[in-house]
Amino acid sequence: MKNVFVGMSGGVDSSVTAALLKQAGYDVTGVYMKNWTRDIGGVECPWRKDLTDARSVAALLDIPFEVFDFETEYRELVVQYMIDEYRAGRTPNPDIACNQEVKFKLFLDAALARGADMIATGHYARTEKGRLFTAADEGKDQTYFLYRVESEALSKSLFPLGDYQKSEIRSLAKEFGLSTADKPDSQGICFVGEVDIKDFLSEYIETKPGPIKHVDGRILGEHEGAEYYTIGQRHGLGVGGALRDDSGSGLPLYVVSKDMSENTIFVSEDLAALMNDEVSIDQLHWINEAPEIGEEFLVRSRHRGRLTPAVVTSSSGDTMRLKLEQPERALTAGQSLVLYQKESETTEVVGGGIITQ
Repeated sequence: MKNVFVGMSGGVDSSVTAALLKQAGYDVTGVYMKNWTRDIGGVECPWRKDLTDARSVAALLDIPFEVFDFETEYRELVVQYMIDEYRAGRTPNPDIACNQEVKFKLFLDAALARGADMIATGHYARTEKGRLFTAADEGKDQTYFLYRVESEALSKSLFPLGDYQKSEIRSLAKEFGLSTADKPDSQGICFVGEVDIKDFLSEYIETKPGPIKHVDGRILGEHEGAEYYTIGQRHGLGVGGALRDDSGSGLPLYVVSKDMSENTIFVSEDLAALMNDEVSIDQLHWINEAPEIGEEFLVRSRHRGRLTPAVVTSSSGDTMRLKLEQPERALTAGQSLVLYQKESETTEVVGGGIITQ
């Protein structure tokens, strides 16, 4: 039977993953990836608790347990990437970078070197012969975060939770007697914890206040640093009531663009300013075959976002442009656009790229 190293984060999903694989007869080794241990903004990093929980589950399951220390690499490949992107005025997705660089490269390579035949994680996704498919639980599907994983890595990966509903996983955890059965799902930055993004960025980026301007040029207020704000953002601008309708009620304002060279963010009350039916992407990554001009796909511009029909209108080198059947709101530079191909029974992840507009 194959030897599988399971990435155990200390959460219920990865705990059940290990239990299911052992039940299926695999030789299972649990591995905690120590990627981040620093407290930020007065918020304690949960790594000690997570490590304890993962070790406890491994002991209950009577499987070997190891700790792989990737903290230096995580800082260089994920955290520095985040910092550079925010500094440039874009909004990155650290979970995608972590999967691409850490879980399905560093962890996979280290596991194979230690004698593993395959690795497994608690992602809600399905894979077969180096291809990636959406999970049975559409509400929990995590393929958006996995689109940059290489086909070769997918061929050596298992996602046991892909055929389950999340509610079933909690029940299974209780049946297995796992201590993580009622543990809340993790939130916030991947491995860092529930840290306010301003607190996190302030540790690494020197920001300065600047004007908040209406798209017509009027100055409505002052921001704390253009790096902190993202396209489509409404709350936390501090300009509530700056514009009012005929009845005197304050109008909601949304960030519609940023000028990093002038340290200025622009807002509008017009939601139409955030809608776009065309999108350009670069840093393309295709799991298997690359799309061709004229091909139609379903695309998703954010995790749990709707799947929107789109057609490839141009492709040159490492860039691609698509026309959407319906306008999407707040297509944000730095975020990912993921392409899906739907067949009668399955929905396959084709790949995607980073939004440039």
